[in-house]
Order: sequence, then C-alpha cells, then structure tokens
Amino acid sequence: MTGTRIEFEDVTKVFDSGKKKVTALDGVTLTVEPGEILGVIGYSGAGKSTLVRMINGLDTPTSGHLRLDGTDVVGMPERQLRALRRNIGMIFQQFNLFGSRTAAGNIEYPLTLAGMPKAERTKRVAELLEFVGLGDRGKNYPEQLSGGQKQRVGIARALATNPDLLLADEATSALDPETTHEVLNLLRKVNKELGITIVVITHEMEVVRAIADKVAVMEEGKVVEYGSTYEVFSNPRTRVAQRFVATALRNTPDAIESEDLLAHDGRLFTINLTEESGFFAAAAAAREAGASIGIVHGGITTLQRHSFGKVTVRLTGPDAAINAFYDHLRQTTEIKEIAR
Repeated sequence: MTGTRIEFEDVTKVFDSGKKKVTALDGVTLTVEPGEILGVIGYSGAGKSTLVRMINGLDTPTSGHLRLDGTDVVGMPERQLRALRRNIGMIFQQFNLFGSRTAAGNIEYPLTLAGMPKAERTKRVAELLEFVGLGDRGKNYPEQLSGGQKQRVGIARALATNPDLLLADEATSALDPETTHEVLNLLRKVNKELGITIVVITHEMEVVRAIADKVAVMEEGKVVEYGSTYEVFSNPRTRVAQRFVATALRNTPDAIESEDLLAHDGRLFTINLTEESGFFAAAAAAREAGASIGIVHGGITTLQRHSFGKVTVRLTGPDAAINAFYDHLRQTTEIKEIAR
C-alpha cells in the first residue's frame, strides 16, 4: 500500500451567508508526500476543520486547486467524490461509534456497505482487532470500553477498507496523556507498517511533536508556517508558532520565574541552542575573559535526529566579557537578555 499525495494550490474558501462573508481558508498552498504524516495545528477558528473537509470532498474551494494523487477534486461530480471518500479513512474526536454494535460490528460496518462477503468481513475484522491490540474485545460494546479502546476501534474502522489516506480530526483531545501516547504510537505503527499518509488536525503541539513529519501552522485561514517538525520547533518564525512551541517545550522562564531569577546578581540571557549555535565556544571564551557563567533554566530535546532547545544563563564578571559573549552569539543564533 502506498499513501496518497495531497497538493493544495492557492486554495481559498469563502462562506457567504448573504449578509456576511467569512474567509475560512485564504490562499493555502502545501504538499503532503505519500506516506508522510502532516500535523495541522492552530487555535479554534484557524481553518483546520475546513482544510480536512476539503480533502474528503465535504467542502469545495471557492478558488484554487486541490489534487489527490494528481487528480484535481475541485468540481468533481458527487458520484466520483463518493468513490474518492472510500479511499479515505476518518478518525473522530468523539469516536462516532454505534452504541448498538459491538467493537467488531463497528469495524465491520464499512465493509458491509462496500458489499464484501460475510466470510471475508469476519476475517478482515479479526485482523484489524489484532492490529490495534483489541483481539479479545471484539464482542464488547462501546460502553464497555475505555476511551483509548474506543479510539482504537475507531482507527480499526477507518482502516477497514484499506485506505491510502487517514484524516485524524482532534483524535486525542478527549483522552488522558497516557492514552494519548498509546493512540499516537498506534497511528505511527499504521504509518510505518502500512505506508498510509496521515493528516492530523490538532491544537496540541505535543501531538505534532510526537508523530508528525511536517507541520502546517494555521491562523485566520492562512498557513503562516510550514516545514519539517524539527524546523518549526527549533526555529519558529511566527508569533503563533512560537506560542505553540513554548507550550510543548516549556524551556523558557515565565514571568514569575524570571522575576525570581532577576533577584540575584548578574545578567540573564536566553539562548536558542541548535547544533550550529556556537554556544559552548562563546561560553568558553567568556570564561577565559574573566566571566562566570551558569545555566539557570532551560531544556534540550531531540527531534528527527536533531538536538535543539533553549537555555537561560546567568553571567557575572567584566562587562566587556559579557558583551563579547552576547555579540558572538547574536551572529549565530537567537539570544535575548532578560531585562530587569
């Protein structure tokens, strides 16, 4: 199985109620390669859900082009759209399971609609239950399952017809952190073992960090930042991306922590660390010039085989040595002094 290639080319969507026009998507251009996981993140009203509805043909662009595996779906007749949707699996925030059907019955439902013979349906359902780790839960009803188990059933149902593309709309936002981790591991397994393209819609940067190959940050209908997960996390350029990254990494002191740190002598600097930042060379030079340097806050993480993070350091000693440290680093990375 190979994943679907998705191309948005200058896609705009305007909802016109007659009295008011609302631009839900504004000139969106991005590409998801087959087998990639794209994380789409933004606050409420950013346009994330409209983006998903475009992909599965529930909304049509006002202008622009949307291609799935090279086929432009804009203006496609409903009959062709229905065929298209059969190749797309959907995972929902609230699971959307039938309460009157067992776990096996929920997974079997799309296979019944597709006209698959009973014996084949039974075999396929058993395979999927094992794949998602619920081999012994097929006869349980949704009310007998935990939230994480319900979402596993939802994922199995989405995989039932062997789609090339999965759309996960806030699939973990109703789950606790441990269960979220388990579900994300399952989605990663789906991607790696089956080669399926996955688009994850979320407002949680931790979800993006855990699973996505690429990130699209949305604000007011626009994709304001787009790149590899490492690029966006290590060097967020827009204010909205910086806010999301800060919530996931928590490697800069907040206002209260900064106030406590400023109660002591010395000057404080927060430095963006990457493999090319030159921090350690600058610190060594500052010490040789008579300055004392200590790390008082920060964190380092590894993502997509790259290490990065931020540290806040306190420097005491000659002003010339401290100023040279600052001047050296501002040429190679982002450095900010925490003002008193």
